[in-house]
Amino acid sequence: METAENRQDEPPIQTAPPMEAADDQVFTFPDLVAREFIAILLAMIVLSVWSMGIDAPLKAIADPNWTENPAKAPWYFIGLQEMLVYFDPWIAGVALPGLIILGLMLIPYIDPNPRGVGEYNFRDRKLAVSMFMVGYTLWFVLIVFGQFFRGPNWHFYWPWEDWSIAKAAEEQLVNIPSAFGYLLIGLYFGLGIGLPALLKRSFYKEVGAFRYLTTMMLILLMFGTIIKVVLRLFFHVKYIIVTPYFSI
Repeated sequence: METAENRQDEPPIQTAPPMEAADDQVFTFPDLVAREFIAILLAMIVLSVWSMGIDAPLKAIADPNWTENPAKAPWYFIGLQEMLVYFDPWIAGVALPGLIILGLMLIPYIDPNPRGVGEYNFRDRKLAVSMFMVGYTLWFVLIVFGQFFRGPNWHFYWPWEDWSIAKAAEEQLVNIPSAFGYLLIGLYFGLGIGLPALLKRSFYKEVGAFRYLTTMMLILLMFGTIIKVVLRLFFHVKYIIVTPYFSI
């Protein structure tokens, strides 16, 4: 049985000395948290003052005899509405948002890089930060397109074009022949997966086959969305592959 006399004979517990941050680093708490809290307060004050100076009236009551043209979703959903222009509804409304959520959930598991954990910098995670910023920017570009560049009948209007001038319907859009479309898709994913593994074998060995394939598929799907937008806007390509079940 342990007694008070025995406990007095035990050596005192040595506690680690308090850590000191390097000259070019700060602690997350309280240094970073305090700065983020101040930034949040400043942002709230600026937005509150700004909102008091902007007129944001509600629209009239919905009229079943009149349909607004163009009818737009709230700004935070308009990127999703814009994607409906480029893909089938089930791809734009279900598959792509699902892949975005899945990709965000998988990030902690497909990124084994131990550097930069608990730190916020670009130096240690160039690829991860760059890919995230590309996807983040793409989403807001779609919102800007939908909010400011889509006129009557959801036609695309450049800033210098007049919305009161009707545009031709989408008969001007063309589909790429199916055989050529399958070839393009095959080359895109084949080269997109194979070339980085050959040119950056150290990256492939570091993450392993499963993580590499998952990462590259998510990156290729993201850049594939950008390519589809460019093909539609600048080359009037509607679909690359057309099947009775889905079109891309």
